[in-house]
Amino acid sequence: MAAGGCLLLLLLPSLVTASHSPPGCKIRITSKGLDLVKQEGLRFVEQELQNITVSDLHGNEGQFQYNISQVKVTDLQLAFSDLNFQPQQHLVFNISNASISLRFRRQLLYWFFYDIGSINASADGVHIYTVLQLAKDEAGRLKISNMTCNASIARMHAGFSGTLRKVYEFLSTFIVTGMRFLLSQQICPSLEHASLVLLNSLLDTVPVRNYVDEHIGIDYSLLRDPSITTDTLELDFKGMFFPRVREDQELENHAVEPVIKETERMVYVAFSEYFFDSAMHSYFQAGVLTIELQGEKVPKDLEVLLRATFFGTIFMLSPSVDAPLRLVLQVSAPPRCTIKPSGTSVSVSAFLNISLVPPDRPPVQLSSMAMETKLSAKVFLQGKALRVQLDLRRFRIYSKQSALESLALFSLQAPLKTLLQLTIMPIINERTKKGVQIPLPEGMDFTREVVTNHAGFLTVGADLHFSKGLREVIEKYRPVPTAAAYSSSQSAEPSLDPSSL
Repeated sequence: MAAGGCLLLLLLPSLVTASHSPPGCKIRITSKGLDLVKQEGLRFVEQELQNITVSDLHGNEGQFQYNISQVKVTDLQLAFSDLNFQPQQHLVFNISNASISLRFRRQLLYWFFYDIGSINASADGVHIYTVLQLAKDEAGRLKISNMTCNASIARMHAGFSGTLRKVYEFLSTFIVTGMRFLLSQQICPSLEHASLVLLNSLLDTVPVRNYVDEHIGIDYSLLRDPSITTDTLELDFKGMFFPRVREDQELENHAVEPVIKETERMVYVAFSEYFFDSAMHSYFQAGVLTIELQGEKVPKDLEVLLRATFFGTIFMLSPSVDAPLRLVLQVSAPPRCTIKPSGTSVSVSAFLNISLVPPDRPPVQLSSMAMETKLSAKVFLQGKALRVQLDLRRFRIYSKQSALESLALFSLQAPLKTLLQLTIMPIINERTKKGVQIPLPEGMDFTREVVTNHAGFLTVGADLHFSKGLREVIEKYRPVPTAAAYSSSQSAEPSLDPSSL
């Protein structure tokens, strides 16, 4: 037992570290963002309640026989509503003192009097209290995992007219009580379907593990269940890129964990150095961090200088003097990102190989030099895509063979730097132009973005905007009804026995 206890104590730190691994990407939604979600969510709830299907009500009371059918919601007033955070994993949606207007068809028989027509009714003092539990599913996607609902109607009124108005008024309490019972029984099932099925289909539009381009993909799976306080909802995403040739590759995260303290904006997204490092590591593993320039693609001034620099070698290879030049720039190690309050930079180590490529003959290498560059990185959002614009800040070349050759290469420092700025950097920025999508549902976008650098991570503070309504996105991705659900919806409508009221 003692040995087992010691082993457990030794393993405990690693187990804790594994279960609380730092996120590469973190999102905070504040109470201001929740207010906007409430406005759009309230419209969605109104649409769902308007589609409530109430069963027919039929029966008899002495000589009075009735049949109430074709119940339709004509109007809703949901003026008093709140959507709040509830620690640790819940959202509370509360509607109070709402009203629902109805219209239904009547068929009444009293002795030998028979009457048909329509009746307008209103349910007042409607109270709906809903609690949504948020959790991470098996795929690492945010989901509404459970819902509890309580609905009640304080009062219901019906306006009767026609030849049997006095009889209706006498029996209105009986009919209205039955309608109130049936209506209140339909509110929670409607909202449960809206939450667990329809809203979850909206959350399915959030990217989890998808491809960025033909070379790399990104893993946005949640590391753990969301953390909710009274003012914020926080989501920890893995935020790791992977090469498509090795999709199961894991890059260990040694970067600092992003810490979001601000609450002034609707949403904050934080990215650690690990997020950017994993992207560059994946491109390096995919073998695409290589750029080749040959022939006319080599700037003329640089070509003349290079031929003059390596004149001796070219002279000894006189048949190849007129052969085109080839420059191959190849990154030698995964680039590293450094984020400081003063800005973001990327350090790159590479080799530059200069060769002559005579027709129908093997290439003749003139020089192979090492390069150390530091690029400044401007990070910004465009739509929901995070983009990086790179610019050359520092540049140094040296020989791998000797210090003397490094000294001889000094004259190439300025023209090669110009080559990088005017030729290579545009190619790199064109490749990163598409950017990578931030894990937000479809139809939800950022506005008024502000990027702030910190030590080891950066944050993007923004407000939210619904470019598409919830209904529009949900209808686009609405799940196809199963045979069981269709069978259930076609089941016989229950009658209401007056004795049960």
